[in-house]
Amino acid sequence: MNADTSSADTSGSAGRGAGEDADGLRGAGVVVTGAGGGIGAALARRFAAEGARVVVNDLDAARTKAVAEEIGAVAVPGDASSVVDEAREALGGTVDVWCANAGLSSPGDVFADEDVWAAAWDVNVMAHVRAARALLPDWLERGSGRFVSTVSAAGLLTMIGAAPYSVSKHGAYAFAEWLSLTYRHRGLQVHAICPQGVRTDMLTAAGTAGELVLAPTAIEPEDVADALLDAIAADRFLVLPHPEVAGYYRNRATDPERWLGTMNHVQRAWEAGTRQE
Repeated sequence: MNADTSSADTSGSAGRGAGEDADGLRGAGVVVTGAGGGIGAALARRFAAEGARVVVNDLDAARTKAVAEEIGAVAVPGDASSVVDEAREALGGTVDVWCANAGLSSPGDVFADEDVWAAAWDVNVMAHVRAARALLPDWLERGSGRFVSTVSAAGLLTMIGAAPYSVSKHGAYAFAEWLSLTYRHRGLQVHAICPQGVRTDMLTAAGTAGELVLAPTAIEPEDVADALLDAIAADRFLVLPHPEVAGYYRNRATDPERWLGTMNHVQRAWEAGTRQE
């Protein structure tokens, strides 16, 4: 999401093996929303491989059931905002890890319809808030719990051609950050996953902007799952499947004028390419 160059950071995936146990995940109750495909399905498969008891959630009931049957998990289809109680019951009363992965790709500029903005905010931010409201009382009482937010590098940087998506993903990152700084001393562990391009349906939906900015360095969903398991093992908040994002984020903070100029150059290149089509 940033064409600027900088030194790479080593906080991404270090290549954990599938047989390694990640901080007591064996037997843990894990819920993954938006797990009918893409990153969510990869996360569900990886947690199941680690020996966790997994609930697969997605709006698409058929895809939810297919992934659950594949990995020996429980399918709980439906809106990610309203399945906490059903998922908790499916896990015998306790959720140890909640992966707020369901997301909405929302292209458009400042003139996008109000319902586009509202839907992006509801799915990409408020679904996380609602899940946390339902989960925190139990987690704080027992002194442990893990909240995983699939944010996207757009939440740290931005994405051309996608104002509702970029703004709502900034909100998702801010909420994950707030949860961590507020409750970490009470046993809550939070992880914000911030990949750039990942080869999923969402990348396809990004259209020509995605082809320009994201596709050249796109990775597989399984790479994202590897990066998360590494972060869990290290108890690290920020999960960067594309380690170079750390440098881009640093440049954005320390030299915003240069960063904005670089991103405007990418914007203009995208506009020129769009006009030629």
